[in-house]
Amino acid sequence: MDAPLSAWPWENLGIFKYLLYGPLAAKVVYSWIYEESISDGWCFHILLICMLRGLVYQLWSSYSNMLFLTRNRRINQEGIDFKQIDKEWDWDNFILLQALIASMACYIFPHFFHSIPVWNAKGFVLLLLLHVTISEPLFYMAHRCLHGSYLFTYYHSLHHSSPVLHPFTAGNATLLEQLILSLVLGIPIMGSSLMGYGSISLVYGYVLAFDFLRCLGHCNVEIVPHQIFEMLPFLRYLIYTPTYHALHHAEMGTNFCLFMPLFDAMGKTLNSNSWQLHQKVSSDSAKSGRTPDFVFLAHVVDITSALHAQFVLRSFASLPFVTRIFLLPMWPGAVVAMLMMWAWSKSFLFSFYNLRGRLHQTWVVPRFGFQYFLPFATEGINKKIEEAILRADRIGVKVISLAALNKNEALNGGGTLFVNKHPELKVHVVHGNTLTAAVILNDIPKDVKEVFLTGATSKLGRAIALYLCRRRVRVLMLTLSTERFQNIQKEAPVDFQHYLVQVTKYQAAQNCTTWIVGKWITPREQSWAPAGTHFHQFVVPPMLPFRRDCTYGDLAAMRLPKDVEGLGTCEYTMERGVVHACHAGGVVHLLEGWTHHEVGAIDVDRIDVVWEAALKHGLKPVSSEN
Repeated sequence: MDAPLSAWPWENLGIFKYLLYGPLAAKVVYSWIYEESISDGWCFHILLICMLRGLVYQLWSSYSNMLFLTRNRRINQEGIDFKQIDKEWDWDNFILLQALIASMACYIFPHFFHSIPVWNAKGFVLLLLLHVTISEPLFYMAHRCLHGSYLFTYYHSLHHSSPVLHPFTAGNATLLEQLILSLVLGIPIMGSSLMGYGSISLVYGYVLAFDFLRCLGHCNVEIVPHQIFEMLPFLRYLIYTPTYHALHHAEMGTNFCLFMPLFDAMGKTLNSNSWQLHQKVSSDSAKSGRTPDFVFLAHVVDITSALHAQFVLRSFASLPFVTRIFLLPMWPGAVVAMLMMWAWSKSFLFSFYNLRGRLHQTWVVPRFGFQYFLPFATEGINKKIEEAILRADRIGVKVISLAALNKNEALNGGGTLFVNKHPELKVHVVHGNTLTAAVILNDIPKDVKEVFLTGATSKLGRAIALYLCRRRVRVLMLTLSTERFQNIQKEAPVDFQHYLVQVTKYQAAQNCTTWIVGKWITPREQSWAPAGTHFHQFVVPPMLPFRRDCTYGDLAAMRLPKDVEGLGTCEYTMERGVVHACHAGGVVHLLEGWTHHEVGAIDVDRIDVVWEAALKHGLKPVSSEN
């Protein structure tokens, strides 16, 4: 049984908790329609403040997740995993709670918003006085009490359960803690107003400043220069820093203050390492951070999926990507970002995780999928990819894996262009398609005797056809190019060449129940497949599941080993902890310590080698889980 006031009364409502804002919204709409005014209604102000508060936290979350800006300023270098994200999912409960408290206060004092001016300078002076003399010491004492054995176990441990601080961590607390914070927040506002010095700007300013400073302390990014405290030493007792509060979460017995370390100094709970650690973190921001061992070089798929990023919406990025209605208002901003990236940006750090002591990062080439098919953009895209490879080589990355269109055969020969141009590369360039082929091939039942293959002369199609013919599987290769078909057929051992059959129409597969799709096919083309057909695929975007009497496989993917750490974002449409097979191929290349480049055509003889290595290191094909 939960301790009293430890659980939220609406925790089982899920997203429907936001319906509790309904009466306030209804009052605003009613006033707008029938009273032709909403600007002076307290309901309007409460709702507007709630939206602004949510925006403050979201902006701080976006900033702290912009690794390309903050990576060298991060205090705790570990990543935030899915477990922490789920635990902090309802971080905004306190905003709803304080909206309800404010509503009750306005009913008790019905003329609160009607009788106070927009601005009163004296009120700010009084508010500051009340904050320093009442709110700060009240929070300090309450916080120390919350670290007592019983209160910490049943109430405060939730807040400290997040291993890596994030702005949303500030809101992740029990009902009792947030009631205490509501009191701390409310005393200066109500005190100033009841003394006749309140104003609307005072309410907005104090509440938003309070949230801003709470986010500052939990952002895990040191943005306060240590030089400020060296020039004005007394300031270090008047305002805390992210490093200061991070020490409280790390050691817990010190640094209890709300915003002013002065009270820790007075209470003799000020951590003696606070200033030295702050100076070190601030000074180290000018240095290069830890060098990644592995880099997955991705690109943006399309404008909508560009919003599937932790620095846009962390919760959305922690789930597999699907287009949602709430993304539509953000679409114009994404278009502007695309144009800016096209004009000025270079490859940037997007996300990271740790696996067995090695740092794995995802870098993004600032180009969208459609741009790869613009003839005039080819040279510029290759230049961006080349710059990323050379940067990885310069800083000491061991393996860089090219994603999707970054290894397009027509663009750069599957990475061959860069390896041939820079034969002295120490970083190993990998396209990962060997493991992609292995995942697809091992998903095909061993008793299959015939398959229909589209995209048959592509890099993956060639490897799949050559591998299957060695297994004495008849491969119907859909291609109009007899020359390309014959070139592939000649690569097969003489005794197995007759298993490769060229076909030019989909009708040729009307009796084949195993289709391997490497080129997008329309619903009309799918209609030629007999009932019970299973569609394996390596086509992006995935084909539409048109046939109800058939089954559709997922894109080739593998689940990362269970000991992966700090992974908190989904890779496009993949499930949590699952990555595209080409990404996994680069991971295997690193774990095995292979020293060759994997570029150009797929080496069919290495398909089983790579597959066994992946399984050995704990990677699992998603299809086997399903």
